[in-house]
Amino acid sequence: MNPKNSTQPLAPVRQFSVLLSSTPRGAHLARFLATEWLRTWGLPPGVIDTAEHLVAELAANAATHGRLPGRDFRLALHATTDVLRIEVTDTRGDDLPRRRPPSPDATSGRGLILVEAFADRWGVALGPVPRKTVWAEVDLLPVKAR
Repeated sequence: MNPKNSTQPLAPVRQFSVLLSSTPRGAHLARFLATEWLRTWGLPPGVIDTAEHLVAELAANAATHGRLPGRDFRLALHATTDVLRIEVTDTRGDDLPRRRPPSPDATSGRGLILVEAFADRWGVALGPVPRKTVWAEVDLLPVKAR
């Protein structure tokens, strides 16, 4: 095979996607499935721990704030040699995550502070209507290689 004319990708992209019920049980299952898939992909334990926290927060938010009766949320994982991307899509595009800290007496609203702390990057993508996807990325390269 001639490397110059090859159409094969240089690095494998590992992907996983699943629809889950917008319930606490669905959020728990998202965390479990993500952890198991990341282990099978051979990612380092520290990355798996970080991803587990991110999936737990994003899935809990989808099950709590993105919940519409009869509508599921989607968990998607994408890993290249450089980045792990976690995406959680729900059907409440009208209810966007707030980037400001909650008031001191609030009983919820601290999950995104954890997402901010654990992720190298995170954000929200709208659409198609009525959906939104909250995503978080974790860099996989060692600090010295960056």
